[in-house]
Amino acid sequence: MTYDTLLRSSGVVSGESDLWCTYAAVRTLGWLGRVGDLPSPETAAGFLASRQNSDGGFAWSAGMSSDAWATYYCTQTLADLPTSSRGTVRASSSAWVWSAAHPDGGFAMTPGQASDVWATYYAVRTLVEIFGEQPPPALFDWLAALQAEDGGLAWSPAHAKGGASDVRACYYAVTAWHTATGGEGPLPWDRERLTSWLRGRQSAAGGFTFQEGDETDCLWATFRATGALSRLDETPRDPEGCVAWIRARLGPTGSFTRWPGYPVPDVWAAFCGVGALRELGAELDDLADGVVETVLSFRTPQGGFTYRTPGLASDVLTTSAHLMAGRLSETGEREALRWTESCMLPNENGIMYMPGRGSEVRCTLWALSAGAFEEDAPARARIAGWLTDGIQNPDGGFGYWEGRASDIVSTAAAAEILHRIGGDSVAGHLRDIAEYVASCETAPGQYANVPGGRSTLRATLQALRARHRAVGADGALAGEALARHRVRGGGYANEGNRVPDLLSTYEAVLAADTFGLDWDSGHLAKFLDSVRTADAGFAWTPLMATSGGPLADCLGRRLELRLSPERHTLPPLALS
Repeated sequence: MTYDTLLRSSGVVSGESDLWCTYAAVRTLGWLGRVGDLPSPETAAGFLASRQNSDGGFAWSAGMSSDAWATYYCTQTLADLPTSSRGTVRASSSAWVWSAAHPDGGFAMTPGQASDVWATYYAVRTLVEIFGEQPPPALFDWLAALQAEDGGLAWSPAHAKGGASDVRACYYAVTAWHTATGGEGPLPWDRERLTSWLRGRQSAAGGFTFQEGDETDCLWATFRATGALSRLDETPRDPEGCVAWIRARLGPTGSFTRWPGYPVPDVWAAFCGVGALRELGAELDDLADGVVETVLSFRTPQGGFTYRTPGLASDVLTTSAHLMAGRLSETGEREALRWTESCMLPNENGIMYMPGRGSEVRCTLWALSAGAFEEDAPARARIAGWLTDGIQNPDGGFGYWEGRASDIVSTAAAAEILHRIGGDSVAGHLRDIAEYVASCETAPGQYANVPGGRSTLRATLQALRARHRAVGADGALAGEALARHRVRGGGYANEGNRVPDLLSTYEAVLAADTFGLDWDSGHLAKFLDSVRTADAGFAWTPLMATSGGPLADCLGRRLELRLSPERHTLPPLALS
């Protein structure tokens, strides 16, 4: 694969700050001793504080539920900023982190979800480094169960039984142990087998890959491998070769790119390059100015950061939304689709939210629905293989990305992709999906996003759609859910039947169409009138006066098209 399309960046730019990018940028500046170079750090703090919910946790974007991922990145980044610029965070996040603790000793990304090593790493670092608390003693038994037969560590004990070792899982587990013990407690794994497996991921060129069988070294894997080895007081098999490979990723701007052939210096490359050299004890002074200048050029007007120069920082969700809303010219559509199709990591076959990031199930569904790989059957087969052979969890469900515990949103997205492109070979995987969906049922015909969660309209309809794609489902249950959440003045509410919202109303019409249920076009038209904004966009709820952005505009426009005389079919999208 070549990445020239990424260099031109013919996708669509949201212009917004990204949470992970902001964390990576501030931490990179901190490692270089250059946080003082950050202009107006209080604006970055304001962006981060805007992600905090009333429960004390933080969310990926405003209005979403708290999760361990966002809580770690927000609290750590605020701690990295100068004290005088941090502002006031409304409430401690410690209690929220504990609410996601699992009886097995690990932590979940959200309360009720299964434990995974991503969430456990985020929770342990937040508790110990931010709040000065200690994780439960059972943590170490849970971590011990992550070692697979080959010596590497996996995403969860269930993944370890299947032999799914990964360099990232090794880093997160070893760092959680190191953070909890100061690196001085008993090691819960066989050191020699773990070290040997990690060293085995280094290629003759000097870089690392994530898993056995991967073909392309990448800076992300190299950083995580060197970090895990460093916490074990070990080194790569060829440390000098590793340093040389990392420094070979420096581009003309003086900052890093991700892997050989990838042309764009981005914030993750800077974070991983500086981080890996730091773990190896290598010199950083000679490259600091170039990295700092490049990273600071990624700032957005909101005060946070995106992954590259903001004017070129396209993302897949925004680009797909513009494509499905019909907002691009014919030429623009072709270029945007080619750009979207290039958003794949070398060793993964799903589509990323932003280039250089890990592949995500929801983004892959949005891209395919927008027309990506429409005429490329081999690519679609590779995507199906990525879902079934790479990231389907042992419980049959899917998380947002590889190794993240299952949830209904991601599982419904995966079911739609497999239904669309999977063919006959995925029947067994679809049956496994049905088993996971059943674990989220809270009452007959009612479902939550994760096992043990609270049932909502969207989770119920997504679960029923996933079951319908997998083994068939009773449409009457969907009809009952729609009746419970129908708002008299127009639209559907996710909880109760008083305040409608665009996401729930889109899901309601999509589910009704999927099950062949009748719905009231006048009722939908009344709702769309209530969320249509003065600039021809759409708000997420009637309580908001302004457009919710490209994703809301896309959903609203697609509902308008569904009401048109042509009755355009709704794409089977899932977002939250």
